Amino acid sequence: MSGADRFRALHHGRVPGDPLVLPGPWDAASARVFADAGFPALATPSAGVAASLGYADGATPADEMFAAVARIARAVDVPVSADVEDGYGLAPEELVERLLEAGAVGCNLEDSVDGVLKDPREHAEWLGEVRAAAGDRLFLNARIDTFVRGVDDPDAAIGRAALYVAAGADCVYPIDAPVGVLPLLRSGIQGPLNVHALPGEGPSPAQLGGLGATRVTFGPGLQRRAQGALREIAADLVD
Repeated sequence: MSGADRFRALHHGRVPGDPLVLPGPWDAASARVFADAGFPALATPSAGVAASLGYADGATPADEMFAAVARIARAVDVPVSADVEDGYGLAPEELVERLLEAGAVGCNLEDSVDGVLKDPREHAEWLGEVRAAAGDRLFLNARIDTFVRGVDDPDAAIGRAALYVAAGADCVYPIDAPVGVLPLLRSGIQGPLNVHALPGEGPSPAQLGGLGATRVTFGPGLQRRAQGALREIAADLVD
């Protein structure tokens, strides 16, 4: 079974309250920590990787992002999915090949750029081209940015999800959807549903699973908590 098939299988047959929990490593060392802890797969956060490389979120050059993903994938024996933002303007074939060269088994792709939502039908068409180029070699997680771009109507997210799933997305990710609308999203969306969690805050992954999450990711939250802990250590050294 290929890495992508292993990763895809982790998303299916899950029961409520038992979502797939995917920590987000930002470098090879953090990836090893999560893999050694027993997590069956990992999902890189673009903002966390950007911080580790000294860039603001969204400002990482594509070459550096793919190189970082490659270092993370090499460091562990579990499948690694990569957040590659909006695809960096790459043609679908090149995007797929660069992900595969980096050792990724899947990717997270956003439907907004520079803070503006893309036309959902045009984005779905592009996702279909990515799927055609990848075949079954990559797990496609289609991020839906309606809630983070000020569109609070759940139907807008559900409509985009339907287009993206029809285009070949394996999973959809309505990032920052309010907890209260998760059951509505679950009932209106086919296939796996990715939900964003804040480590140490809000509902636990198990609780999010009970509300409809198939998988739970943390964005840059784990990297920021680690950075906070390091600040405390640094402050103690100064004292």
